[in-house]
Amino acid sequence: MSSEGTQAMRSTSTRTTGANVRALMEFLQAWAPFSQMETAHLAALVECSELHYFADGEVVLRPEDGPARRFWVVRQGRIRGERSGSDGRAETTFEIARGECFPLAALLGERPTRTLHRAVGDTFCLSIDRADFARLMTMSEPFRDYCLRGVSSLLDEVNRGIRRQAQQAVVDDASLDQPLTRYAQRRPVTCAPDTPLRAAVQHMHEANVGSIVVTDEQHKPLGIFTLRDLRAQVAAAVAMDAPIASVMSHDPVCLPPDATTFDASLQMAARHFAHVCLVDAGGALAGVVSERDLFSLQKVSLVRLTRTLGTAPDLATLASLREDIRQLVDAMLARGAAARQVLRVITTLNDVTVRRIIELQRAKQDPGIRFAWLSFGSEARQEQTLHTDQDNAILFDPPAGMGNDEARRRLLPFAQAVNADMAQCGFALCKGNIMAGNPELCLSVEEWEAWYQRFIESWTPKNLMYSAIFLDGRALWGDTAMADALFARVRTRIRAHSLFQRMMAGAALESRPPLNFFQGFVYAKGGEKHTIDLKVQGLTPFVDVARVLCYAENLPAVNTFERLEALRDAGRLDANDVNAWLEAYGLLHLLRMRHHQERMASGQPLDNRLNPDTLNPLDARILRESFRQAQRLQQSLALAYQL
Repeated sequence: MSSEGTQAMRSTSTRTTGANVRALMEFLQAWAPFSQMETAHLAALVECSELHYFADGEVVLRPEDGPARRFWVVRQGRIRGERSGSDGRAETTFEIARGECFPLAALLGERPTRTLHRAVGDTFCLSIDRADFARLMTMSEPFRDYCLRGVSSLLDEVNRGIRRQAQQAVVDDASLDQPLTRYAQRRPVTCAPDTPLRAAVQHMHEANVGSIVVTDEQHKPLGIFTLRDLRAQVAAAVAMDAPIASVMSHDPVCLPPDATTFDASLQMAARHFAHVCLVDAGGALAGVVSERDLFSLQKVSLVRLTRTLGTAPDLATLASLREDIRQLVDAMLARGAAARQVLRVITTLNDVTVRRIIELQRAKQDPGIRFAWLSFGSEARQEQTLHTDQDNAILFDPPAGMGNDEARRRLLPFAQAVNADMAQCGFALCKGNIMAGNPELCLSVEEWEAWYQRFIESWTPKNLMYSAIFLDGRALWGDTAMADALFARVRTRIRAHSLFQRMMAGAALESRPPLNFFQGFVYAKGGEKHTIDLKVQGLTPFVDVARVLCYAENLPAVNTFERLEALRDAGRLDANDVNAWLEAYGLLHLLRMRHHQERMASGQPLDNRLNPDTLNPLDARILRESFRQAQRLQQSLALAYQL
């Protein structure tokens, strides 16, 4: 008999009795999903359970034992999952802490566990046999939901807690995920492209609507004409017998029938349209949703706020609207918006604000040079929160006969003024001077090409640090095609430079999730004592790994959510793993935004430092699981580059 088998036989177990049923129930009620179960169902679990003791290093389960026969809950101690590595040595693949369960996948699949489970320290586990486990699943919906969906089901409870907290300030039950088909005009007013303007307006008047969709013979939208367009045409004295095609807005925003009210709001805000067309799989018009419809359905002021920002007459107005952005974020969190939605909205509003700052400044001092305003970091990834600073630059193309130095001389005062205006609107100046007003970051196309080439070929610590900033970039204003072409060439160069990829991968492993060997939290250095940095220790590992892997595959996505999905679609990452990483990354963002709300409510400056001792057991457990997922993602990168 093996030493592991001998150890397994040394474990002891006892049936639960009336004396300890109450104590075990009190223990379970502190942990999800048991905290969500009815008392009678929880009592049934405890009454048919056994309590097991395992010494340090003792094997609890192993693949050779055959199909899993019991459901386990850790009462005290920890369980470590082990698999044999390529060198034959045992590698830790996961750890199961107090209040957590195993082996759900093996039980549900009626198969052996694929991982050896070993006790770490003196460990006590509660267990029930497979038949009782099956009965409990039929009795208790929260228990069944957890068994089938695992940590994903617990995220729902965390999100509900975040919503409850946000609803203290915002009371609104509207949902951002309502399908547009429930509210769209099912029979929108349409006309052919050659319809005279007068006849089209008459159709709108008779139907009492604010828009008419111009369609082709297959009923596919070609354009849209609205009352706002009509006012412009009247002011321009356009003949009323002109064909509608000559005055309509071309290429209207079109969404599929399963799109949500959030999708429509974001499209309207981004493209400054007041109407969205719904089209079926064949591209035919199926309905129309207006800005007014969204306001009445959701009470979400995203479109109106975007328009107000985009037409602000001066800097003071822009600065005053920052409070409206904060209130909108509060409202979205109260309505249960996903982290990804909230981040996109904040970024969209920040984009509009910066563009308006640039336009106002150009009205004062137009440098007269073709350029693109570049954003880097979280703004480029569309992952900004209300706590943000500036990371920007300028890419320019001087006119014929003008040298780069002369173009830079004209652009720098303008760029420095924009940086100062952004600071007045809540975008903190970058302490590292990564801003367009820095002469080293106001460069021509050729200069940026040379800069990136030196950046990739020089593996200095400074350059590797900069990779977390300058390899997440997009154009915010100006000649976006010029910027897109530059970033495409950078991706191609890195794709062919395996050594630089390896150096990036090594740098991506430096920001470790804050869990120690015993699965306790590792506090961040500096700042408030006994806190973790949600951004540096929690979010950064996801961002850095996704960036490296996407550059290795030459994938153009910049947003971290989209990068992980692109890697999944390209077959680079397993779909189940990606789903877990997306959930964990989103949850960390939600916790960070909730922390920001709490700081604002108490009048404290915003930061990313969270004291985990202030979390309830469920939030702490999910936070710990999110950090574990970050560790798993880093392990996949280390394996890919043999680091």
